[in-house]
Amino acid sequence: MSEDLRLLHVHAHPDDESSKGAASTARYVAEGVEVMVATCTGGERGSILNPKMDRPEVLANITEIRRKEMDTAREILGVEQTWLGWVDSGFPEGDPPPPLPEGCFGALKVEDAAAPLVKLIREFRPQVVTTYDENGGYPHPDHVMCHQITVAAFEAAGDKDAYPELGEPWQPLKLYYHHTFHYERMKALHDAMVARGLESPYAERLKDWKPDPENERRITTRVECAEYFEVRDKALLAHATQIDPDGGWFTVPLEVHQAAWPTEDFELARSVVESELPEDDLFAGLR
Repeated sequence: MSEDLRLLHVHAHPDDESSKGAASTARYVAEGVEVMVATCTGGERGSILNPKMDRPEVLANITEIRRKEMDTAREILGVEQTWLGWVDSGFPEGDPPPPLPEGCFGALKVEDAAAPLVKLIREFRPQVVTTYDENGGYPHPDHVMCHQITVAAFEAAGDKDAYPELGEPWQPLKLYYHHTFHYERMKALHDAMVARGLESPYAERLKDWKPDPENERRITTRVECAEYFEVRDKALLAHATQIDPDGGWFTVPLEVHQAAWPTEDFELARSVVESELPEDDLFAGLR
């Protein structure tokens, strides 16, 4: 299977596709792989994280603005993109946290929320699907639900008895979880900054971050994509409400990123084909 390769990324909000796996996405696009991003929600309840964009008129039109940002990022990455149509849950804060808003993505039944993703998988027919692990990457209810519906849809899409009204069955062959912000990578970037006499943005975080070898061992697949880090950064900057160009995302210079950690890292969570671990390609065993 060396032709007509298709990759589906399932993300919770607009901007997640640019902060997780964007450089490997750009690499696969350059190789001729057809890449689709499924965005579960519109990010309607997301905070404005760029102080320069924290203005009343931006907040009043946040849904429309975030859609335009997504369009720009999509063009930069060279991917297709679709909205699954669910409503952002927001990030509940408090002890105990308040209940989720009625009807939001995180409050839905998994079997209901997975339905549009099953339909998309059957229409797009990807061999490879990616999403977050069971913790959501971080415990945002939309990220956790994104994981749950992707696992459910991966299993259901090829089952002729599941969702029979949503098209002909299609079984994806491999399911991966992103492992972006893990200790080993953060420590390597920190050490590279210190070695160059630069101030590391990770110093405080690493003080209280205990190494977790078991979590590091979950990584099965490291995709070389350093030459596409610049594309990743441009896609990130397209999400101007979320990314401050003078903020922490860009404290580590591009060339330091490329030298210190030239891969994006994934965990092979499900597979119906054989491939030898560790891998350097999401399509290992398929080409």
